[in-house]
Amino acid sequence: MFKEKIVKELTNVLESKGFEDISVEGFIEVPPSPELGDYAFPCFRLAKQMRKSPIEIATELAGVFAELSWIKDVVANNGYLNFFIDPDHYSREVVGQILEQGEDYGARNYGGTVVIDFSSPNIAKPFSVGHIRSTVIGNSLAKIHTHLGFAVERVNHLGDWGTQFGKLMVAYKSWGDSSALQEEPLKELLRIYVKYHQEAEKDGSLDDNARAWFKKLEDGDQEALELWKEFRKVSLIEFKRVYERLGVEFDSYDGESFFNDKMEAIVNYLEEKQLLSESDGALVVDVGEDLPPCLIKKKDGATLYATRDITAATYRWDRYKFEKLLYVVGVTQSLHFEQVFRVLKQMGYSWADRCIHVPFGTILFGEESMSTRKGNVIFLEDILDQAVNKVKEILKERNLPADQGTDIAEKVGVGAVIFNELSHNRIKDIEFDLDKIISFEGDT
Repeated sequence: MFKEKIVKELTNVLESKGFEDISVEGFIEVPPSPELGDYAFPCFRLAKQMRKSPIEIATELAGVFAELSWIKDVVANNGYLNFFIDPDHYSREVVGQILEQGEDYGARNYGGTVVIDFSSPNIAKPFSVGHIRSTVIGNSLAKIHTHLGFAVERVNHLGDWGTQFGKLMVAYKSWGDSSALQEEPLKELLRIYVKYHQEAEKDGSLDDNARAWFKKLEDGDQEALELWKEFRKVSLIEFKRVYERLGVEFDSYDGESFFNDKMEAIVNYLEEKQLLSESDGALVVDVGEDLPPCLIKKKDGATLYATRDITAATYRWDRYKFEKLLYVVGVTQSLHFEQVFRVLKQMGYSWADRCIHVPFGTILFGEESMSTRKGNVIFLEDILDQAVNKVKEILKERNLPADQGTDIAEKVGVGAVIFNELSHNRIKDIEFDLDKIISFEGDT
């Protein structure tokens, strides 16, 4: 809005000085620091035609804009013309447009499909507070892209395969409680998972037994499959309840297991393209001197996360023909995605440049780190409940009717947790402080 106004005024000024063939559109910049203004125009490109130095030109032009009501100040700075928009005028303009356009404010109609891979918790493990950053950042990106007119596909790439299921099967058959699995599935699965690791430290045969059960699962053994399906089913019920409270929906819950029968074709294609090489018995793809090789198959023939993500990306392209494929995953996985994207490019896929990793920092808990094996886990739903209960206490003090207070408390309490995640710099680590999150003082 104001950028267009600056272009118009600057063009008029130059034309009045006899320079009608000078185009300024496309050259207005946003300065790197707010102290330098809201917009800037480099006068260097005018020097030849105006036969003056950029500093002289900037100084001469600065005085012309002094009378405009929507400009607070224009400053000549080392050959740049720096514009400071009047904040009162800016507020009236923007708020007026918002009130006039309502929910359509800022909307666009770009078209095309954007696939967003976010949240992606592990089946049969707690939906912990550690998952919230990917969940709310991904959901916000989905809302933004929808408002911009893209068809958005929200993908929850569940961690629903791997050797941990062999451990869970051994644990469930040894110490599981079927009633507890139905009543509080994730807490029961966490209990037996922790129990397994405690016992495995004393009895090494448990790990052999777990590997045998996972092999059964891979081979399609009926009992192993039934247990795996049950773990997945009860976990999804729990996950979806939390997602509903957060206002998050997904179009696909295709997890790692979905790509089991699709990976071999990708490995074969890598071989056909002569991209695979052997390294200590494993199969890798060389992705450049600046990065370690991308591991595709381990020495024992097992596939890895990279194999699955390469397979998933090709599947998503075939299905969606996306404009963008966003991976909302922690910054610790940056190397992994660099390797995967380079492999996709080497495979000849021009759309590999449309794959984008959206990294974010880690949630810190002081000196205490979260560990599923040790049971050091903070359930996200427990955090939401605590936030809601805190708001209920405050509303009770204000004598709100119980039914009205409950509805408000849910919205404000859950909203406070979401706001805490979105109010921080995405890429920075943040210290988790529940008291601060649900405080009614300060920026919360």
